[in-house]
Amino acid sequence: MNSTLNKMQIHLIAAARPNFMKIAPLYHALKTQDWANPVIVHTGQHYDLNMSDVFFQDLGLPDPDIHLGVGSGSHAQQSGQVMIAYEKVLIEKRPDLVIVVGDVNSTMAATIAASKLGIKVAHLEAGLRSFDRTMPEEINRLVTDALADLLWTPSPDGDEHLLKEGVAREKICRVGNIMIDSLEMLRDKIERESVCKELGLEKGNFVLVTLHRPSNVDKPDTLKILCQLMAHISQKLALVFPIHPRTRKNLENFGLMPILTESPGVRLLEPQSYVRFMSMVFDCRFVITDSGGIQEETSYLGIPCLTLRPNTERPITITQGTNRLCKLEELETMAEKILSANTVQKNRIDLWDGQTANRIVHSIRKFLAIP
Repeated sequence: MNSTLNKMQIHLIAAARPNFMKIAPLYHALKTQDWANPVIVHTGQHYDLNMSDVFFQDLGLPDPDIHLGVGSGSHAQQSGQVMIAYEKVLIEKRPDLVIVVGDVNSTMAATIAASKLGIKVAHLEAGLRSFDRTMPEEINRLVTDALADLLWTPSPDGDEHLLKEGVAREKICRVGNIMIDSLEMLRDKIERESVCKELGLEKGNFVLVTLHRPSNVDKPDTLKILCQLMAHISQKLALVFPIHPRTRKNLENFGLMPILTESPGVRLLEPQSYVRFMSMVFDCRFVITDSGGIQEETSYLGIPCLTLRPNTERPITITQGTNRLCKLEELETMAEKILSANTVQKNRIDLWDGQTANRIVHSIRKFLAIP
């Protein structure tokens, strides 16, 4: 199978920032196969340079083969635009397999478009559940997993959720955590970056914060309390806060930015590339977040993580990792507890070993009946 025309055409759908970290190891693994032609489809859901395109450079990915150019909008607008744009691509190109990752609007939309045309879909990071349908991501996960033909799970709870929802066991394949593949692939580059030195901070002597979920940043009262808590924590430990565009917009609109800018211990940054961000994760004392993937990376690295959410779709990061769910009113107390502890228990989580992409390639080969 030397000719690209004779190879299996495999679309890798990338939209929001974490998607790029997930497709990169798989893209590189598929490129080594003489039967596979991986095609990167960038939906454009996140169009800020620091939030998306720079990740292609960090992760050694070429420019996307196909760019849908969807941009921002409401959930319905984004989903609808991705379906309309991607359906045209599918009719023209008709790939052998569409691989969607994570739980963003583009994940669900690409799945629906491909399924309706009878094109096989595989979902990477399947089976994760927060059991909170007020989260748009939970709706995206449920729809995607109900329609996908092949479901790659990162942990045993993913398998259990899918089986309870009536998914046939033969569709489920536990492959481990692809985020760890990306981390290990870039470890040398991350360790060379040393962003904390650049900021004049000592390793292990600052807290890293990321906030973007509507429940935390869309209500003025909640966001004000969060800003006050960050200002207070920064009096004891330097606080580094790369601000997501959504969060920055709300901080400015609600007139809350001065609480942070007038706190000497707070460092506000633009969104960072994966390598630069992970450099800060590697060197921080602990993380405060409402993100998903960071719960996994901190657990793998043995770094404490406080997740400002009432639930998580990654419970293994709590039962076997360093993650703890945290309410606003508990944040300061839980931060104090981390600061007073000397060590953190680091446990190895099964199949979080940097080899997930290779297991996925094996699974695709079997699914597509490649000899």
